[in-house]
Amino acid sequence: MDRELYGREAVLHDGGLAARLSGLTRHGAARVAYEHGDDPPVTVFTGGRGMGKTALLKEVRNRYKGYTPLALLDCAHIEPPAEHGPGWSEVTGALTELAVQLSPKVLAAKPVQFPRLSLGLVAVASLGWSQEDDERARTDLQQLGPLLATVDATKGAAGNWVSKVLSKLAATFAESAAPLAGLLAEATVETVLEEVFGRFQRSAENWYGSYRNAGGRGKAGLRQLAIDFEQGGRRRGEAEDFLVGALTEDLVHAYTGLRRGTRIGRPILLLDNAHERLGRQLVEPILRARAGGRRDRVVVLAASRVREHEGLRHATRTRLPETAHRAPCPRGTSVGSGILAVELTPLSPAQTRSAFDHHDPAGRTPAELARAVHRLTGGRPLGVALLGRAAGEAPAELRAGLTPGGLLDLTVELREDAPPVPVAPTLLAELLPVRRPGPYAVLAATHDEESARLLAHARLQGESLDGDVALRVRDLLRSEDWAVSEPGSRHFVADPLLRSLLLHRLRFEDDDHPRYAAWRAVHETLHRHYGPAPGPYRLHHDLALGRTEEAVTHLRVTFPEQDVLGWLGRLRFVAAAPYPRERNRPGPDPRRAIALGQEPVGDPTFSGLDAESTELHLSVRRLLHAVWLLTDPLALPDDDVADRLAHELRRLSGRHLTGSGSLWDAATHWPRDIRAWRELSLPPGREDGV
Repeated sequence: MDRELYGREAVLHDGGLAARLSGLTRHGAARVAYEHGDDPPVTVFTGGRGMGKTALLKEVRNRYKGYTPLALLDCAHIEPPAEHGPGWSEVTGALTELAVQLSPKVLAAKPVQFPRLSLGLVAVASLGWSQEDDERARTDLQQLGPLLATVDATKGAAGNWVSKVLSKLAATFAESAAPLAGLLAEATVETVLEEVFGRFQRSAENWYGSYRNAGGRGKAGLRQLAIDFEQGGRRRGEAEDFLVGALTEDLVHAYTGLRRGTRIGRPILLLDNAHERLGRQLVEPILRARAGGRRDRVVVLAASRVREHEGLRHATRTRLPETAHRAPCPRGTSVGSGILAVELTPLSPAQTRSAFDHHDPAGRTPAELARAVHRLTGGRPLGVALLGRAAGEAPAELRAGLTPGGLLDLTVELREDAPPVPVAPTLLAELLPVRRPGPYAVLAATHDEESARLLAHARLQGESLDGDVALRVRDLLRSEDWAVSEPGSRHFVADPLLRSLLLHRLRFEDDDHPRYAAWRAVHETLHRHYGPAPGPYRLHHDLALGRTEEAVTHLRVTFPEQDVLGWLGRLRFVAAAPYPRERNRPGPDPRRAIALGQEPVGDPTFSGLDAESTELHLSVRRLLHAVWLLTDPLALPDDDVADRLAHELRRLSGRHLTGSGSLWDAATHWPRDIRAWRELSLPPGREDGV
């Protein structure tokens, strides 16, 4: 059953990018004209964690598997065999896995055979064998069984050839006082050719005649290949590159020669996490061969978490929606010009709404919940999908009052054979898969690199004996393509979703209700750092601790000053504090009643204020709580509070002697910003929302 596409139709529909590269509509239903003729680009989908790269590659696999040779490989997770000799590397392991996946029979076509790759991997497998340890050789040879089964399923899988190879090796050892890797490789290849390969397949060894120092002789090339692999370094890299070429040459041969015309479409290689070193080791030999004029017909679709990867310097860049009907990739003189880098774009609000409708078709959750989740996640598909599922599975008694923050508190069933899992920790583990997220949660409360380093020194000294914890966290976040302490972001962790998940962990992970010791300790530390003057940073942390009166007082006292835009900026910054909410609290947000003036405040004259100052104090109090609630990414919008925000700003405009215009503009534009799901603009009405 097809997954919901949620904006990925540009790749997956019948005229989409995958169809135009492979020559097939989904499920192999019909042929499609090749957009790039016989020179398809290596297509790399770029985007951070949770942007749907893996899901997209898996959906391509699901739609084309069984209709054209296809393989999916995660370049970040190549598991070595439990026992392997020096002839195994990540590249040889990956090539074996790719060949085994590509080999099965597909619709109206024979299985793909890999005789060239088999011979090359047989040659390098002989490294490290000795006369005293024939068990090492037996184990390595048996591990080649699945690959040799692509050449001849009966002979390769039976394993009878292993004993004959061992006998040949014993004779080789006896004839040579100091056996070299090349001699062992040649003896192994000779026996495999005799015992496993058929008459027509034996010519595959000739392909190695073009290897370094081979002089056109296949066995000499295989011998040199094994010697180079054993040397390591640059020579091993050359040998591995040639083995990548063996894989693509076997695929080319499957589409030409005696079987020409019997296959439709093109084979597909899907490489996840191709930004890893292994990804480059697999892709770059293909690119170099293509730049030299070789046409291999292989469709390579890869995924990279790093947008500005060194390997993408010369790529043609485009965005996902722009590839729906055409995806030009002009080839220049550089090898990297053969790459088409496609940036995966976030889901739109409409697509997020569609995801929520899929999980909650009856619409039992608040109408604005999907849009609020879009604001929180930025349209990141993983976040949208998990929070949408949580909304659909929420207990009936909670649905009507759900907020994005409430969704983080829920559990969700991801698999029928496993118990439900908590939403926030599960999503955080996917977006930031680190062994110890605690330090990240602590530093999520900070604003910039300076405050992060200070807090790390105060509270995270035991986390690392090697270097600055805050800088290590910063560098890892950047390596994961997360924005950190960007200019104007006001947060060390700039992404709202990641920051919200980390702060959720900081507040709730120690199960210390109602003290919230970790949360309080972090914000108290920062509060002391920014004291004793009531500056915006100190007041920001006051709000995070649930204390608002000092902020209200400061805003009241500074209100008459001439710099009204500065006053509005301080209001906006202070109110950006995370709200110290309670988990699964029923009823409306407590900030709402204060913003609407519905909560009794007692007699404020205890502070010695006159009537006019008291009125100003209460107005600022309502305004602060309104901004705090309306800009909270974990809350829902509230039209009544937005109207009250405008009302309070207009009243304040009438009270200010010199800055009434800016306050009046804020009363007009800030409610518009809120209803358009934008950040409060400053100056009010500025289009970029800064």
